[in-house]
Amino acid sequence: MFDIITSILASLGGFGVFLLMLAENVFPPIPSEVILPLAGYTAAQGRGSLWVVAIAGTLGSAAGAVLWYYVGRWIGIERLKRFASRHGRWLTLTPGEVDHVDRWFDRYGRWAVLFGRMVPGVRTLISVPAGVSGMPLGPFLVSTLTGSAIWTVILVLAGYELGERYSQVASVIEPVSNAVLALAVIWYLWRVATFGRSRGGH
Repeated sequence: MFDIITSILASLGGFGVFLLMLAENVFPPIPSEVILPLAGYTAAQGRGSLWVVAIAGTLGSAAGAVLWYYVGRWIGIERLKRFASRHGRWLTLTPGEVDHVDRWFDRYGRWAVLFGRMVPGVRTLISVPAGVSGMPLGPFLVSTLTGSAIWTVILVLAGYELGERYSQVASVIEPVSNAVLALAVIWYLWRVATFGRSRGGH
């Protein structure tokens, strides 16, 4: 994967960063913590502009987020509630709880998206509930672009400053990302196992 990323950056420059970050948000196994520091390192070598890389990375990341946002809009609250009424255990939510989450997202959605875009393992997924809850596209884009820009600039600058040691960025972030995903899986399994107990079996 490293060689593929390197060749794309070398041949396409900023547009390559855009495409890689778009792909990272659609196929999460392509890690931004590898793409962006490497892009920053190549900029430090004089093979691209630091700000072009940062802007391209932000726009690519946001474009991928918008795709998942519209997946959420397609699902919608009513479809999600119907699914919850039939398969609530696997969703770990009842229709009433879906409404509760929707109201919470109406109130705090902008902050959830902004900070979610900076959390490994959550960055891509946060766009789906934003779409499901019907969060207006304008505020969603503002929060997404802001969070994506902060995340992108931090990683690009880290690669720029670390030089040939840019890979250290991934070695720090990857364990955090894995821990977040592991906790999410454990929480989900616990929710499935205990679903209905606090509801009197309903």
